[in-house]
Amino acid sequence: MQASATTVKAAAGYAAPQPVPERFNIPDLLIKILVPLGLLLSLGVALKLGSLNGYAALFSLETYHKPLMAVGAAYSLGFLIFQGMRTYFWWRYRPFALPPGPLPKVTVIIPAYNEGAMVEKAIYSVAASDYPADRLEVICIDDGSKDDTWEYMQRAQARCPEFIRLIRFPKNRGKREALYAGFTEGTGEFFVSVDSDSVIAPDTLKQIVAPMMQDSTIGGVAGNVKVYNRTANLITRMLWVRFVLSFDFLRASQSAYRFVFCTPGALSAYRREAILPILEEWRGQTFLGVRCNIGEDRAFTNLILRQGYGTVYQRRAVVYTTVPETYKGMCRMFLRWDRSNFRESLVQLSFMFKRYRRKHRLLPIVDFFIRELEFPLGCIFIPLLLINICLYPLVLLKFVTALSLVSFILTLYYVSTERDMDFVYGVLYAFYAFMFAKWIKPYAFLTLRDGRWLTR
Repeated sequence: MQASATTVKAAAGYAAPQPVPERFNIPDLLIKILVPLGLLLSLGVALKLGSLNGYAALFSLETYHKPLMAVGAAYSLGFLIFQGMRTYFWWRYRPFALPPGPLPKVTVIIPAYNEGAMVEKAIYSVAASDYPADRLEVICIDDGSKDDTWEYMQRAQARCPEFIRLIRFPKNRGKREALYAGFTEGTGEFFVSVDSDSVIAPDTLKQIVAPMMQDSTIGGVAGNVKVYNRTANLITRMLWVRFVLSFDFLRASQSAYRFVFCTPGALSAYRREAILPILEEWRGQTFLGVRCNIGEDRAFTNLILRQGYGTVYQRRAVVYTTVPETYKGMCRMFLRWDRSNFRESLVQLSFMFKRYRRKHRLLPIVDFFIRELEFPLGCIFIPLLLINICLYPLVLLKFVTALSLVSFILTLYYVSTERDMDFVYGVLYAFYAFMFAKWIKPYAFLTLRDGRWLTR
């Protein structure tokens, strides 16, 4: 007789941890009043100064007479057109339904390093999932932690040893080696990776495998990543909005052509047949003569796509992950992401023009160039913008009003899915990122060989 998830897990006292609840505070209220007022003011100033006239100029032939202006205008026009296509795909997106019938065996892999008490919450959230206990295998790997991570993992296992297994490395080997141990030891039909600083919703395991149960050509599934410590401070609130735009809007649109370019480490699922052939190549990956330690999630996605499998997004598979609460921590996180993105973009370029799969090959190419050309063009036009601001101070006012309105338009995607007033933090993030985070990508490009994790 099949064991009941609720029977086994409830007896062990498991309950899924909840994200930090929303708290009322005066600064938050002021921001939610002042930012909309600022947007209204920006709209009036923009209409008066013609701050958005540049977008109309994209459709004028005179704009393309000068080479530099032509390059910038052509890219901007292409971006707007593709953004319209993304919006259509996002609007058409529907989460994958769970097919009827028995659920497959799933191996959940949780690598941890110096995670402390948070790893216990991560394990508890998986153990409390609404998934049959006899179809669930949880493998937790302590990657040579120097704190009390191992003790918390042992305590979690003791409460439900039926499906939780522990592996301990004597010294730190890196997240890729920890995941490799889970992949080689796991016996599930599907693998699910969950970060040790993240907690999943009760029905997430069912939802994350649903797309692969429906379609055998799907090799990887990206989960819906949200911020666990959302209310900690202004930085985490801004990251909350950024994550919604990045993990929902972008991945939902990419699902239309089965090319979600990164299945995130916080929550992803993989078909066993899609990962075993490339596991050793992924484990031993090198770049510029250095073994790759970061960006294991996007590297895995590239190798799955290269085999001809599709990768999709499942909105109903929700995970809450802990994000940095300081400017320094945020910069280190983005620096790690950008270094791995530069590397994996080159890897993606090596196969995307080949017949690696039968269909859905054109839109990934367009997506790639729209995404990747932003950096080199930014290196040209942002310095020109700053020079113009110094020479003509009125340009600053035009830029501020234009950025306000454009960021507001982008956060409308957030409003349509979350339906709350936190969109104001998306507007603030646009200015924050421009003033304090634009240096990260160029620095990442110049330090590509640095494979340190930075945030542990």
